[in-house]
Amino acid sequence: MPKVATPTAERKSFSAADEVRKFQNGKMEIVHIGNTEVGLATFLPGWKWSNDVKPIAQTSSCQAPHLGYVISGHMHLVTDDGVKVDYGPGDAMYVAPGHDAWVTGNEPCVIFDVTSPPVYAKRK
Repeated sequence: MPKVATPTAERKSFSAADEVRKFQNGKMEIVHIGNTEVGLATFLPGWKWSNDVKPIAQTSSCQAPHLGYVISGHMHLVTDDGVKVDYGPGDAMYVAPGHDAWVTGNEPCVIFDVTSPPVYAKRK
């Protein structure tokens, strides 16, 4: 099988995402770029992983890793082992699998995520 060359430069817009995964109180827009996928997640006020994505993931807590950047809004996160972290605009974030999270405040939380798109909010 011939190897597919990766472009030396590429541009894509989330306004024309390759895939949009919608869930209660939010969505993740995904673009395939280079040899990877990146996501732009929008979580509306009232969003909570255990209420809005757990029925899709069918796991006891979120098992997707997250490496990203918070563009706007605020989110509170609690890991399965009890670590609590608050994220807000301008924060870089890393979260290992095994957590719950929810939006705090009255504005959407928008996060650019580079690790979870292959698995986040995918139906089994």
